Amino acid sequence: MNWKAPILLLVGVGISNIGAWVYLLALNLTVLTMTGNSPLAVGILYLLIPMATLLTDVWAGSYIDRLNKRTLMIILDIVRACLIFCLPFLDSLVFIYLLVLLINMGSSMFESTSIVYMTKLIPKENRQRFNSLRNFIQSSGFLLGPSIAGMLFIVSSANMAIFVNAIALLVSAFVIMLLPNLDSKDEEVVYERVTLPVIKEDWKMVVAFGRKHTHVTWVYLLFGGFVVFLAGIDSIEAAFARTVLLLSESTYGFLVAIAGLGMVVSSLLNAWFAKKLKINILMGIGAVVAPIGYCIFAFSHTFLIASLGVFIVTFAITFANIGFLTFYQRHIPLSIMGRFTNLVGMVEAVLTIVAVALIGTFAEWSAIRPVYIFSSAMFLVFGCYMYMVVMNKGKKSYYENE
Repeated sequence: MNWKAPILLLVGVGISNIGAWVYLLALNLTVLTMTGNSPLAVGILYLLIPMATLLTDVWAGSYIDRLNKRTLMIILDIVRACLIFCLPFLDSLVFIYLLVLLINMGSSMFESTSIVYMTKLIPKENRQRFNSLRNFIQSSGFLLGPSIAGMLFIVSSANMAIFVNAIALLVSAFVIMLLPNLDSKDEEVVYERVTLPVIKEDWKMVVAFGRKHTHVTWVYLLFGGFVVFLAGIDSIEAAFARTVLLLSESTYGFLVAIAGLGMVVSSLLNAWFAKKLKINILMGIGAVVAPIGYCIFAFSHTFLIASLGVFIVTFAITFANIGFLTFYQRHIPLSIMGRFTNLVGMVEAVLTIVAVALIGTFAEWSAIRPVYIFSSAMFLVFGCYMYMVVMNKGKKSYYENE
């Protein structure tokens, strides 16, 4: 396999990911400053992510499967860069939220498009290793992004950090221009106008596929539940660390760095042993071990035990992510991949909003530790069931290495 194009794609993903972390932290700081340190105002920023997914996934898949993937990614990068560039010039919180919602909608659409593109680009036998390297790049951004943001805050301002992300997206668009146009051979296909009846037919097609391939759909939905648990529990992680464990800002920053290290180590192990690790083992281990890490963190009283917990969590989540993405690329046809992703993503987005709202409300009404412990315990029960589903011997043909 010629790795020139995949490496270019990884470079584009890496630049965009580092910029996204810089932008996220800078935006949090900007909103906190504007609102006098209101945690609710920052919480709304995080709720805008699943809301954007919900608004986008109704129709975006119908466009993604019909349009040129490389061109669409370039346009989305440029549009997001322009919108982000406008953020520092706004002094109204409402307009900032509206612009962030549009940016998140573009990001949601870009993510779905990029998965379809990379599935086309990477041969089946190399996808697990590529997914590991992609996860390594993203986890490196998890470590480098906050560091770069911190340096920019020291030498300049949060606005400058936001401008840096706009530039990063433009660079990412340029890198994507260097990638091959994988849709050029399909020029003879007639791209029909996407209307409401067309979207309805697309939904029916996805539902029909789901009913025919029940195991694939069930695993996809279960992984969506896995992601919902992660989002719900993570929404109170910072509050738990600061108010229950009484960690300072710098110590909490170090805890986040340890979480990033867990992702990096796990990604490298997966890249080295991609040919030997079956994808159901990756998903099964991730489904059980990640909740165990959360339980360790929930019962921790010292920084050392808390660090062990978050390292285990991110180490296991990376296993699950790589296993699931490879499973998904193997079993969802390219012709409907965008529509399938977005339709099921709507369900995930709704459940994420509900989970974040419920866990946040209960944590506000009662002590945070009992809520964290209960949520982690429920996650462990769910993870054990997910393990049994993916390790079912009768379904092992779905997970054999290619």
